Amino acid sequence: MILTEQSKMWSSKLSAFFLLFIIFPTFQTPAFAVENSYIVYLGSHAHGPEVSEADLDRVTDYHYEFLGTFVGSKERAKNAVIYSFNRYINGFVAILEEEEAAEIAKHPKVVSVFLNQARKLHTTHSWEFMLLDKQVRTGFYQNSLWNEARFGEDTIIGNLDTGVWPKLESFSDRGFGPVPSRWKGICQNDTNGGVPCNRKLIGARYFNKGYAANNGPINSSMESALDQEGHGTHTLSTAGGNFVPGANVLGVGNGTARGGSPRARVAAYKVCWEPVNGSQCFDADIMAAFEMAINDGVDVLSLSLGGPPSNYFNDGLSIGAFHAVKKGVVVVCSAGNDGPTAGTVTNVSPWMITVGASTMDREFQTFVELQNGLRLKGSSLSKALPEERFYSLINGAQAKAANASAEDAMLCLDGTLDPAKAKGKILACLRGKTARVDKGLQASLAGAVGMILCNDAASGNEIIADPHVLPASHINYKDGLAVFAYINSTKDPLGLITPPKAQIGTKPAPFMAAFSSQGPNLVTPEILKPDITAPGVDIIAGFTGATSPSNLPSDNRRVAFNTMSGTSMSCPHVSGIAGLLKTLHPDWSPAAIRSAIMTTARTRDNTVHPVLNGSFVKATPFSYGAGHIRPNRAMDPGLVYDLTVNDYLDFLCALGYNQTEVELFSEAPCKCRKSASLLHFNNPSIAVPKLSGTVRVTRRLKNVGSPGTYSARVRKPAGISIRVKPKTLKFKKVGEEKRFKLTLKLEKPGVAKGYVFGGLIWSDGKHYVRSPIVVAAAAAY
Repeated sequence: MILTEQSKMWSSKLSAFFLLFIIFPTFQTPAFAVENSYIVYLGSHAHGPEVSEADLDRVTDYHYEFLGTFVGSKERAKNAVIYSFNRYINGFVAILEEEEAAEIAKHPKVVSVFLNQARKLHTTHSWEFMLLDKQVRTGFYQNSLWNEARFGEDTIIGNLDTGVWPKLESFSDRGFGPVPSRWKGICQNDTNGGVPCNRKLIGARYFNKGYAANNGPINSSMESALDQEGHGTHTLSTAGGNFVPGANVLGVGNGTARGGSPRARVAAYKVCWEPVNGSQCFDADIMAAFEMAINDGVDVLSLSLGGPPSNYFNDGLSIGAFHAVKKGVVVVCSAGNDGPTAGTVTNVSPWMITVGASTMDREFQTFVELQNGLRLKGSSLSKALPEERFYSLINGAQAKAANASAEDAMLCLDGTLDPAKAKGKILACLRGKTARVDKGLQASLAGAVGMILCNDAASGNEIIADPHVLPASHINYKDGLAVFAYINSTKDPLGLITPPKAQIGTKPAPFMAAFSSQGPNLVTPEILKPDITAPGVDIIAGFTGATSPSNLPSDNRRVAFNTMSGTSMSCPHVSGIAGLLKTLHPDWSPAAIRSAIMTTARTRDNTVHPVLNGSFVKATPFSYGAGHIRPNRAMDPGLVYDLTVNDYLDFLCALGYNQTEVELFSEAPCKCRKSASLLHFNNPSIAVPKLSGTVRVTRRLKNVGSPGTYSARVRKPAGISIRVKPKTLKFKKVGEEKRFKLTLKLEKPGVAKGYVFGGLIWSDGKHYVRSPIVVAAAAAY
């Protein structure tokens, strides 16, 4: 099934031999305690009519003193302050670490603290949102991870998906040197409409035997890695596409497109095929692709697909990923699009990086204006109305066909709308059951001039910019209620929809997408999943020329770039960043890269407030894992929670797999230790799902930075006491490892109800190694 959030409507098909997987289509301060610039606003000044230079100096000196109480000294404050606003605006701009900014924001004299952001448009704005294209100041100029890692030069990123459209500039090999000699891959069947290789797109293979086993004989169109659907091209170009100036979607969002590792080499492994109602990806094909990709020599594998989580040995993706990780390949997977329901996260193996989806600060704005004066902000990439004037406005139920129910017509389902009632009007449709773009198609077929897509309660505030076939605006649940109320309040309701326009910095971001699957991990609750979140809403990236941006058969439009939403889109963001880290640190294990990404993440948005979910309620680690990815900081995490193959085998032993099973999995003699415990598995996150009395958790940290002494700081979950021993760890050299223990105890019976959340930070004053803590009392579990 195709990996867009709209495609949830299609049904899955299971085989006795192969498990069907569903594709899930649908930010940042740099390292070295590399801080970002924040504006600290203190209100207005109370100067008299005559202001002297001495008065101004006193204000500036006060700013230094004020900031000094947070950063350790007045002298450090002087070095951190860029501007002191001392005449009319009372405040200053300073280079701060995120935690410092958060503490300053709590002060009663502070009005607000917010990031000093540039106001400009870029197409794949997510990279700018994560500061990959920024130079930041920390007393000197320090390049971003992009520059430090040479834009992922010669790292090889593979993508298991729907194939690739090779004609895009995203995959041009202009300026690329010879293919790395270690590469063993090919472009399979590259003639007769296939995918030719070049020095950028160095591999393209297809795997369809698992599909054929379930669906019968295949036709010649399935003998190629060519992307007929667009999803694979979108994800691969997000992970490793070139810099492409002038990219846009239907004229909106113009800017420069680029992938996370734009100088990386890329390879496509087509494992997903299109039956009548959505792509299918079978375990057999997925495992075959894993095996070939490992042999070909990929460094990173990106998989925006998945299925219901299951026993680790009954999950082809999990098995393939384990073997890839054993060979040093980083495996990144999407978390799924079944949110906001709890316990829906998929791809939960501890050896893979599992990615949730969140927003960034760009919006493709279209406004709904009602004749009663209401102006409601929505989102879309559709064309403008024939005339920007008021049109008659009705809801779907008022346009229902004679043989349809009002409920189905309100959802604007196929065959439920009467053209005689809808023609020439703007139609308000309720979200749910079918794809968002299909509702627009049904409205268009019924003759409507435009559509307002109104969220249902489950979707809340999550609005998405889709390339609808008619003028449209997608609005949130509250505003949708206002539209329906207005329609019911007057005999002649009128409305209009403004043309779409890209805007940056108009909202707090990130917040978690409602569709993003959530924890807890139902297979192994002791392993927190997802691991991380990244941009996954309204992502612009390359697209196929074989179909329309809406994927509707009747839509004849073709685009080089398209916008898509889903954990499928957030996954390749992390894959691209993993590619950069592989270039910069070729000796790091996949676990070290996973740890660096997780322990440097943030849980606050661009207003320095906690990340929210789609209903504007504070999100938890079950939504975002360790937090939102910060690429620049991940390049120097200080310490990592590393893992070896033996650690993974101990993990399996602790789960109860027997000696024989584990030895077969490891391909080597292995003895299950009696001391193996899930609580001692060296995960960057800490989850204790059944706390009863006192529990001890062991972890070990490896130094990958400069020598230093790290001190522990705990933010305890409500009702849980936590003690760390030892409280300090001194590292003298790179590669040195130290162990510590956490003792968790219920403060009193019944205090901790359900899951509660906290955190652990190890810091040497320069690095901040963060771990989420998730606990549930045994009685509440």
